[in-house]
Amino acid sequence: MTAPMPPVISLQGIAKDFPGGDGPVHVLHDIHLEIGRGEFVAIMGPSGSGKSTLMNILGGLDAASAGSYRLAGQAVEGLPVNALADLRNRALGFVFQGFNLLPRSSLLDNVALPLIYAGVPLHERRQRATELLQRVGLGNRLQALPGQISGGQQQRVAIARALINRPALILADEPTGNLDTRTSLDIMSLFEELNREQGITLVLVTHEADIASHASRLVRLVDGRKVWDGPVAEGLAQAGLAFGTARMPT
Repeated sequence: MTAPMPPVISLQGIAKDFPGGDGPVHVLHDIHLEIGRGEFVAIMGPSGSGKSTLMNILGGLDAASAGSYRLAGQAVEGLPVNALADLRNRALGFVFQGFNLLPRSSLLDNVALPLIYAGVPLHERRQRATELLQRVGLGNRLQALPGQISGGQQQRVAIARALINRPALILADEPTGNLDTRTSLDIMSLFEELNREQGITLVLVTHEADIASHASRLVRLVDGRKVWDGPVAEGLAQAGLAFGTARMPT
């Protein structure tokens, strides 16, 4: 009998403090969170709730002040810088609100970029990038520059780039924040397809109830504390939100 796969994310007692003039500022308090393979989780909370800090810790971009974090079964705290960068490159894909594409590089080269750091040969880089751009509906724009396509298409390129290393986890930070409603729905449909058909684990931060409604699980933070972790509809109702509500207070 094979052992069960470890959670993609396992947080135990995570806290985060920042220095302040009158003593430390407590941003996260005793966060316990496990996210299994293939889950689609939305993280919501008002401005100052700690969701961005939590996302930075999940992405290995910041370290917790206390507690333990295991990513794909590997302990994160205490890893040397190079080992942490290698783990991020192998296990994580990032999608940001601002796309973060190189303006003078083709869509193909933007998507293939992470494979350069992984030491993948040129032919394989181009082949994998081409396949992913085809998957997100941009197979006919391989040599276009980011400025020659729409914002929604740029976000599709960013999603393809996040997938290029075949990560265990995609972290999306306000991925529809710069997009109109119709384009936002298109992007969320793509996320749902990737989660459903490819089994990709997705964690996204959003202010918008309509965007969170695409997830299968909601984690809600208030004042650095986890106040809900469960079904999306019930969590939104507890917060006084419903599908069709624009966003949480910022």
